[in-house]
Amino acid sequence: MRDSHRAIIQHLITKLENLRLKPVMHFELEGMYRTRNNTTIDFSSINNSLKSLGILGTLKKEYWPFQWEFVSDFLGQSPLREADSLAQAMLHIPKLFAQQGAEKVFLCPVVWQATKAKYLPESSVLFGNNNGMVHVPNAIQINISVLDSNKNNLMAESPLGEWVQFHLLKQSLACCLLFLPENDAFRRLQLRSLFGLDAELSSPFELSGGHQGSIALYREKGKHNQLMGQEPLLINSKAEVIAYIQDWRKTSRVEHRLGATSALYDPYLNTIFILLAVLDAVADWQQSPTEPTSFVDCQLPTTLTNSVGEAGAIELFEQEGWFATQIDHYCQDMAGEKNHSIGNQVKQHYLRMIKRHASHNHSQQELWN
Repeated sequence: MRDSHRAIIQHLITKLENLRLKPVMHFELEGMYRTRNNTTIDFSSINNSLKSLGILGTLKKEYWPFQWEFVSDFLGQSPLREADSLAQAMLHIPKLFAQQGAEKVFLCPVVWQATKAKYLPESSVLFGNNNGMVHVPNAIQINISVLDSNKNNLMAESPLGEWVQFHLLKQSLACCLLFLPENDAFRRLQLRSLFGLDAELSSPFELSGGHQGSIALYREKGKHNQLMGQEPLLINSKAEVIAYIQDWRKTSRVEHRLGATSALYDPYLNTIFILLAVLDAVADWQQSPTEPTSFVDCQLPTTLTNSVGEAGAIELFEQEGWFATQIDHYCQDMAGEKNHSIGNQVKQHYLRMIKRHASHNHSQQELWN
């Protein structure tokens, strides 16, 4: 199905280009690694290998010890190229870590019992030893901007940002199977309450919520109320930045931070999900150039499959009608797709894959020890 997914993405991009709009997307992917005998990982060498493979992104150290993050390059690449890069990164990063001596690379929502290095609140020391094990969560984040024909970022210059945020909030509940494809993805969402990680996950609004929520529109200020778009202007002899310039309009974006790292995560389907929401947002914005007057609450389920009194992510996706319908709506003029419901084909193929995996893997817990 990958060729079909890529064709749909390109067709959705063309739909936006016909409106003289350019969608820009970036992924961020977290994971962990384990080494024997404290082997040192050369991240710069891995990044050189990523570049040689044509992957547009950089690997860096993340919050917890042994946690890494893959961050897309901000080069204005198309969403299709971005999906290709993430798919290739997920394939090659474990191999590149192994070449550096890593024993195990984790592409999963939670790495259980991963570290004892807990955050020390109100301390100059970031981490301290603690007898209790910490379960480390891993996220996938998508950043979305839309440029006009003059390369102006419409997330900054118009209410389109609010419309994109509105449609992502509106559709994320029923479509959460796309970015939460396994059981531990839902355990990740409950780590603060289940495992006492309030200090480490200090966001006031849910996991990774920041100060503006988990589907957030950022303009002048970012996730932690920091100024957006700051770039070094003057650096002293100690390599310390002493003056900045700021252009927050370039970096204005909507961030979708509900996704969980998983080997089952499909960058192409999630790119389709984002582009459908953007197209719906553009249609509403063009009809009503003011921002939406109300927002919706995206209260995600707590399970992959049904539990007592609660529909799971699989059932919600089976019952929803937007994803397949909007693929058909926007792709009805795509070559070879007349009289075919390609949207339903894409949806049913994904459901079969997830159900097959769920039936054989009741728990995806990865134990560090």
